[in-house]
Amino acid sequence: MASFPDRAPQLRRRIGSFQATAMNMSQMVGIGPFITIPAMIVAFGGPQAVVGWIAGAILALADGLVWAELGAAMPGSGGTYVYLREAFKRRTGRLMPFLFVWSAVLFIPLIMSTGVIGFVQYLGYLIPGMDDMTGNVVGLALIAVITVVLWRRIESLGRLTVVLWVIMVATVLTVILACFTHFNAAQVFDFPAGAFDISSGGFWVAFVAGLTIGIYDYLGYNTAAYMGAEMKSPGRTIPRSVVFSVFGIMVIYLFTQIGVLGVVKWQEMLDTGSQAYTSVVSLLLERTWGPGAAAVVTVFILVTAFASLLVGLLAGSRVPYDAARDGVFFKAFAKLHPTKEFPIAGLITMGVGTMAGFLIGRFTDISALIQLLTAVMVLVQALGQIAAVVLLRRRRDMVRPYRMWLYPLPLIVAGAGWIAVYLYSDANAPGLHPIELSLGWVALGVVLFLVWAKREKTWPFGPLPVEPNEVDAEIHLDEVRA
Repeated sequence: MASFPDRAPQLRRRIGSFQATAMNMSQMVGIGPFITIPAMIVAFGGPQAVVGWIAGAILALADGLVWAELGAAMPGSGGTYVYLREAFKRRTGRLMPFLFVWSAVLFIPLIMSTGVIGFVQYLGYLIPGMDDMTGNVVGLALIAVITVVLWRRIESLGRLTVVLWVIMVATVLTVILACFTHFNAAQVFDFPAGAFDISSGGFWVAFVAGLTIGIYDYLGYNTAAYMGAEMKSPGRTIPRSVVFSVFGIMVIYLFTQIGVLGVVKWQEMLDTGSQAYTSVVSLLLERTWGPGAAAVVTVFILVTAFASLLVGLLAGSRVPYDAARDGVFFKAFAKLHPTKEFPIAGLITMGVGTMAGFLIGRFTDISALIQLLTAVMVLVQALGQIAAVVLLRRRRDMVRPYRMWLYPLPLIVAGAGWIAVYLYSDANAPGLHPIELSLGWVALGVVLFLVWAKREKTWPFGPLPVEPNEVDAEIHLDEVRA
């Protein structure tokens, strides 16, 4: 591995707890709940969809505690890559970290592309005559603008993220306030027949579909962990940012979902071509405070979506960096900008991938796209990290500033939730085959890894690699203990 002297460009610890929590929350909210509230109603077929947000919060918290323990102990750039590298290097060499990066360059842009789709949908409220072609151009231009904005030093982005976080909180609170000034409680409890018939197989298909949408909306609680190499006092900052953001967003989502149901009848949202489905919050503001307020809040929603996309692409661009620096991914991804100190190839790749995912999503269904991205994410990242916690707890030489509460219960809850999401993904995305596609993508990654391993004469065609830069030496232990 090449050495990196102090004078060379490098990632520096500049982000504190408040900024980290703001990043997480900005990424978690974004435009997600504004486009998935109707999708959740469609999945459940009624206002019992609130169950989906609760289930998603439980899975997010359980999985968040996994991220908190791993991120505090190994605050490196790339998040999961670092965790899988350290957990499996004595068993399968570099296979698991390679597969994660291979999967991440697919599922991270897919996650970001759903936000762009939502942005275009809500922009359509302000520009009713916008056709599909114009929407496509707007979405691609938005991604290009965000990529240009991210072409700068991290400390300026930290300040910008806090500003956008304030706008996000103000937007959500405004929507909630509008809901409860014209609230009809009867609509919230207007359950259809058999809404809670747990003996029906259809209930569980709907439940897991709602769980998938719910966990998709909570995704982002791990943003700070992806940027562990840039966190101040990561042993405290990462766990705090995860837990605070999950609880904060859980309260926001529940109030928002219930508030919307109290103003817009759930039956209206079942029509996927209606305004109640494509831009339900704008419709809600129009009915409560009038068209002027609806237009203003829609603009705020677009700014919130922009903030989420900004943070998501910022964090995603760091994922291939450590892998490339360790020689497990393409060398171009290890290069930092000479003065602005950010991964150039990672940012460009995530931007281009988001553009591709956006175009795919425009010609399919957003719920199906969510099923696909979660299926890809579950196989290597979610289940791999659960195994990593178990394996790394056997390492007595590792400093652990944070140990998850009630171990191993969070692992059991997270594992059960992710497995259910994966096994039901085909049923909830008919015709798209998320299970088969995810297995095929991982299998292709294994083949590419074997070709690379044979060329490098490393495991399984040689001895297990000895990393010259062990994680305990790579990160500053005084910062971790702090």
